Amino acid sequence: MLQQAQHLDSKGFSIDRARNALRFEREFQASAGDVFDAWTDPSQIRLWWDPNGDPLEKCEIDLREGGAFSFVTRAHPDRPFQGVYRQVDRPALLVFDALGAEGRVELTEAAGKTAMIVEIICADERHLEQFVQMGAAEGTSRTLDNLVRYMG
Repeated sequence: MLQQAQHLDSKGFSIDRARNALRFEREFQASAGDVFDAWTDPSQIRLWWDPNGDPLEKCEIDLREGGAFSFVTRAHPDRPFQGVYRQVDRPALLVFDALGAEGRVELTEAAGKTAMIVEIICADERHLEQFVQMGAAEGTSRTLDNLVRYMG
């Protein structure tokens, strides 16, 4: 069973049991606008999204509130990652629904750096446990590490 807020790695991953959320933090030597674009431009996201580091086979994005996205990896072409954007506020916030959870990407720029907080907020404790068991924490951490490398 998970603890209240369990810190699992030195890169800023934790589980917030009170909110049923996985939380990830990263920092970039780039503007918030550039990081936001990397999250929303299909030509960019296809280069870093796959946790294995492979380019996506397919990346479709309708970047508007209510717009859908679909990412297809080489390893799992039969299981696209799909969702719907709920809030698009460039360059500070991106909120979407996927896999029955809410995803949030918050970007804060200061002194030429951008701090990023990514949260996966699950419906309840059981849903959170399912995400943990399916390896969402490890996969998302690898994906965000890819983004850090991509942003250089």
